[in-house]
Amino acid sequence: MLSWSIAGALIASSLAVAGTPAAATTGRLISVTALHTYATRADVDAALTTDKFDPGTDRYGVRTYRLVYRTTDPTGRPTTASGLVALPINDEPRLRTVSFGHGTSIYKLDAPSTSDDVFLIGPALTFASAGFAAVAPDYLGLGVGPGPHPWMDVPSETTASLDLLRAARTFTARQGRQLARDVYASGFSQGASAALGLARALQSGADPYFRAVAVAPISGAYDFRHAEIPALFTPAVHPVLASAYTTYLLSAFDRLHDIYPYPGYVFRSPYVDLPELFDGTHPGEEILMALPPSIDDLLTPRGKAMLLHPTGRFADALAELDSVCTDWTPRMPVRLYYSPGDEEAVNANTEHCHATLGAPTVDVGVDTDYNGFVHEGSEVLGVPEVTRWFTALSS
Repeated sequence: MLSWSIAGALIASSLAVAGTPAAATTGRLISVTALHTYATRADVDAALTTDKFDPGTDRYGVRTYRLVYRTTDPTGRPTTASGLVALPINDEPRLRTVSFGHGTSIYKLDAPSTSDDVFLIGPALTFASAGFAAVAPDYLGLGVGPGPHPWMDVPSETTASLDLLRAARTFTARQGRQLARDVYASGFSQGASAALGLARALQSGADPYFRAVAVAPISGAYDFRHAEIPALFTPAVHPVLASAYTTYLLSAFDRLHDIYPYPGYVFRSPYVDLPELFDGTHPGEEILMALPPSIDDLLTPRGKAMLLHPTGRFADALAELDSVCTDWTPRMPVRLYYSPGDEEAVNANTEHCHATLGAPTVDVGVDTDYNGFVHEGSEVLGVPEVTRWFTALSS
């Protein structure tokens, strides 16, 4: 899940809004920044192949933009967020839309609209070059959005994704183009849950215009309580990444849900101050240097017990996170993409979602060339396959 391609590489080697009701402003476009122009299909091909993405679905050049827009924070208060929009360079006035949720980032600028890392922008380039309008939310607290990021908070991932769709609709209209009603949702790792959350919300009528027509998450952690957390204590997950995920989870959930009385309750000395590094202002290199070598070095006995046997607010928050595969019945095609032997979002997550949603799974194979990690490689392999499926469905 640490799709900080960043983390794999390292181990292998105030715009806040006030004064107006949230309901009146969500999705309102604040600003647009033109980012890059890939004038031809060949330019897109060249960009994608630098990070091992298959350019086989490319058809058009692409222009990318950063949108800043109004949304709400996890408490419902008005705030702002940013996201990437990628549009194909063609004469099509009406564009089908793909919403793609990125994987875990710890540093604010490691987000689609504020990074040139092809791992982060490659999915949007792929979908846009295939002829879709691609929108990629940074989520709350990442990109140029204010505050810390509420990691693995599906409700705010959903609202940030939906409000970016609304802002993108306004923006494309100003370009003399129109976003069609149909939304194809996808995402990788953390973004896999975000994609399911968005599809669920659209199916329930969260927006009067947009409707979800297919969802294709890649390598998600859909069963955090029963699959992902237990795996963190086993060799199935890289030990340093297990420390990183655990710290991010506990610090983000405590910030949002108040799940422990003080850091020393769950973190051993000298790691009691480690959660302070997960505020979005510290690059991955700094955090990885500060992490303990294993989760056993990180946690107190009470911290370990809390993770393995969650109760109270923590259990409720995990249930909400895992509900993307348990509390709805999709009325649209769903495919769950994965790579066997994923050492971050272990395959038991996909098996759980398959069992509860009844959605078919798609094995995209294994590519460990991307920083030596199966997990990151599953995005590189999965995005072109998802693009082909979405293209076939929309034909």
